[in-house]
This record gives sequence, structure tokens and C-alpha cells, in this order.
Amino acid sequence: MGTILLCEDSLEGIFTGIYKAYERKENHTECKLQAGEIENYQLFAEYVRVQREEELAKKVSRTICRDLGMEAYLCICQAIATEDKNKADAVYHTVVEGINCFKQSTISKNSSCSTFQFYGIMGNLTNPYVQKVFELSRSAGNEIMRMKEILRFRELENGILFAKIGPKCNVLSFIAPHFADRLPLENFVIYDHLRHLFVVHPAKQDWFIVTGEHFDKEITERFSEKEKEYEALFTHFCHTIAIRERKNLNLQRQMLPLRFRDYMVEF
Repeated sequence: MGTILLCEDSLEGIFTGIYKAYERKENHTECKLQAGEIENYQLFAEYVRVQREEELAKKVSRTICRDLGMEAYLCICQAIATEDKNKADAVYHTVVEGINCFKQSTISKNSSCSTFQFYGIMGNLTNPYVQKVFELSRSAGNEIMRMKEILRFRELENGILFAKIGPKCNVLSFIAPHFADRLPLENFVIYDHLRHLFVVHPAKQDWFIVTGEHFDKEITERFSEKEKEYEALFTHFCHTIAIRERKNLNLQRQMLPLRFRDYMVEF
């Protein structure tokens, strides 16, 4: 049944797993990569647990950027941000296919290599692994776009801007640069309560991500008086601007799914 490498469910963990898979010098068709804990073990398969190593992950990252291109690297990173159970194996074999095509593109005229030269590896959607990564990347990309649209900062008593989100994908590292670029002079925190992750942005400094389940939640519920006033005005505006005769709940849910509304002050 081959070898199954078990790695950490993170960008660094999966990239380390890819490095270790190449290091074993086995046939890639007989090797699989699994992120996180496995639920059902397969008979006659060899399971190898891989520990995350930052330096090895950086080497794989540089190789992907150099050989596959930045567009493919972004697609792979977004695919890893999803919660799909098969993402690690899809990314692994997409990287294998991309590196093989890169090596052959200068000496071969076959169709897959010509597709690589013109579109890059992500254009080879006939490959099931590439297609899987493409679909996962598109799903994460849609979630990133949604989070940028619906995220609402609320001013706390201490003057910090605080926003709470619960996305399907781990998109904090993708949306943080967007808000850091637009609010460089503000102290703000974005909290992903499903994963217990925080983006912390001190004013005039770089942002960073921290993790932790235990923190003083009462502080995040103490809003400034100015914030309460503006929230009341904004909510009143959103409720009064609507035209009752043109109310269409189905279209509203299509344009703004219900799962986002818990994080929007106007609702």
C-alpha cells in the first residue's frame, strides 16, 4: 500500500512533509501525505510521522516559488488554508507534477509540458491533484474576499479596534496585510474564535499572529461610548434605508449568507 507520511496541519508542516517525501527517494505514486491525525488506518501501509522543521519548509517554499512561480505558490498556500482532509496529498503531488514539468519543459514537446510553459502548473487541470488544489484555492480565495468585506472593527474602552470572525478557512494571514495597509496608525486585533488565533497590529509596527484559548473575554466586550453611539446610528441607518416593497430575503441570503451576520454590527 506504500508509505503515508503524517505531518502537522500547517503550511510549515505540509512543506516539511513534502521535503521528507523527496528525501526518502521513493516512487511518488506510492507515497501519500496526510495532514493532522488520521482517522482510518490502512492495512499494509507504512506510517511515518514527520516533525515540522522551519528550515526544510523554507527550502520547499523557495523551490515552489522558483520552479512553479508565485501564482502557483499563492494557490498552494490558499489550498493549505482550507479544512479539507486531502489537501496535503493534493499539494504534495501538485508540487511533484510541477517540478517534473519544469525539468522537462526545456527538453520536451509533450502537451503537459507545453501547458506548463504557457499557463504554469495550475493550468494543467486534467491532473486530478492540480484540479483539487485549484478548487481548494478558489474556495479559500472566496472566503478571503468575504472576510475583507464583512469584517467589522469595534472600538474598545482602551482604544483598541477589535474584530471577531469565524471563517471556514484559516485566512488570518491573508487578510491581515489588507487591514494593516489601510490602518497603519491604529492598534487593532482580529480574532478568529474558531481557531483561537489573533492578528495583533500595534500602531506604526508590523502585524503578527498569536494563539491562545485563554484570555480576558470581558475586555473585548467593553466598548467605548463613542462606539456604542455609532453602532446605534449605523444599525438604524441600515434598517431604515431598505424599501419594504422590494424586500427579498432569498436574494439577501444569496448575497450575504447567514453565517456572516453574527459578526456584523448592523445585524
